[in-house]
Amino acid sequence: MHTTEIRQFIAENFLFGQEKEFADEDSFLESGIIDSTGVLELVAFLDEKYGIAVSDEELLPQNLDSVANLAAFIARKLPAAGREEEVARR
Repeated sequence: MHTTEIRQFIAENFLFGQEKEFADEDSFLESGIIDSTGVLELVAFLDEKYGIAVSDEELLPQNLDSVANLAAFIARKLPAAGREEEVARR
């Protein structure tokens, strides 16, 4: 769902135009695409692009270490963010 936007962000911010191929399931850290500092950039991207706040407990590879994991994390968080906004408006 969000894989195109994620891939575009990764290409622009971490690959700097390099033609590095990677699958949606490839680990960012293990493949050398993103280092620990890059994870903080991913968190900032999630906040800026989707309005998703990432708690310390959510800073896990299962959430942030591949295109597939990140897309699934966004999908889980977006419905929750929408419900919180709706409740706040009431």
